[in-house]
Amino acid sequence: MQPTYSAWLGRLVPTFLCCVATSTALADTTTIGFVTHSQGDAFIQQIIDGAQSAAKDLGVTLKVAQQSGSAPDGQLKLVQNIVNAGAAGVATSVPGESMTRGLNDIVSSGVPVAQYNLIGANVKAPYVGERSTESGRILGKMIVEKLGGAGAKGKVVIGNCFPGLASLENRAKGVEESLKAAPGLQVLGPYDVKVSAVENYNHWEQLHAANPDAVAMIGLCAPDVASLGKLNASTGDKFIAGGYDLTEQNLKAVKEGHAYVTLGQSAYVQGYLPVALLVNAIRNKTTLQAGFMDAGTQIVTAQSVDMGNGLPKITFEQLQAMSASPAATAEYYKNWAKTVDDPSVLKRLSPISTEGK
Repeated sequence: MQPTYSAWLGRLVPTFLCCVATSTALADTTTIGFVTHSQGDAFIQQIIDGAQSAAKDLGVTLKVAQQSGSAPDGQLKLVQNIVNAGAAGVATSVPGESMTRGLNDIVSSGVPVAQYNLIGANVKAPYVGERSTESGRILGKMIVEKLGGAGAKGKVVIGNCFPGLASLENRAKGVEESLKAAPGLQVLGPYDVKVSAVENYNHWEQLHAANPDAVAMIGLCAPDVASLGKLNASTGDKFIAGGYDLTEQNLKAVKEGHAYVTLGQSAYVQGYLPVALLVNAIRNKTTLQAGFMDAGTQIVTAQSVDMGNGLPKITFEQLQAMSASPAATAEYYKNWAKTVDDPSVLKRLSPISTEGK
């Protein structure tokens, strides 16, 4: 670790920009839409921060639209509104296949579309996200190892905040696949644990009350690690907790020892790269093809931090500082960002089916 990283992490403070434009050839003339689900969620905000950084770096205006839940029809309407208002391209998560026809109509009209975080497998547009099943395998393996390996025994409870979403179902499949390495583990779930912070904690509390002897509890969504950490602390840290995303509250639960592991899915990349792909296509008058671009998996415990994507090594404390600072995160990813502002980035696309393998 070069000492300069400590310096900028201590120096930079959060900045939250809604719409950004700089003086390049496209400044003030090109608007990119960015549409999200789960408005107010800390993880989703990290994705938006990445998109805003891309807009600033690439000299375009970013128009963000959000909905509080994950209703596909409502989100499609937000996308259509942005396109009708003149956006040159739009990036969106796809929380339901019912969005497919509408998004493909937009693509057919000549407006490029990019997907991130939640995939529509039949949308004719690139998707930026994690390899969801493999991510689940990694998490399940970490939990098995923490429980003692192949000889581990006891109940393991799995929770899913959005049952039916392909990427989360794939995570569950990967987790369960790895848990089979310990035949003595009894897997319960996945149960619907909801996405709002209050509901999420209440559902985990109910599951723990029904299974007080559980040796591990595993969440598949952003709110889970914080909920499980709080629950574990209140019940004497009796189970191993694991889940997803590098939010400030999740990292706090890991740091305090109430949760063991949280996997990041490169939120900054999921925001930055779709915007870069869209701007690239617009500037070079090329058509974005359907395909998968791996955002990478980050593996974090209190003892180790693996950020993936060839990024510099950092300590857990530096990661915590970044989780609260969009400006520090942008600085950390600065060299990586330069590698995706190039037409050759499209050569990284793999078949869409790769996402679930």
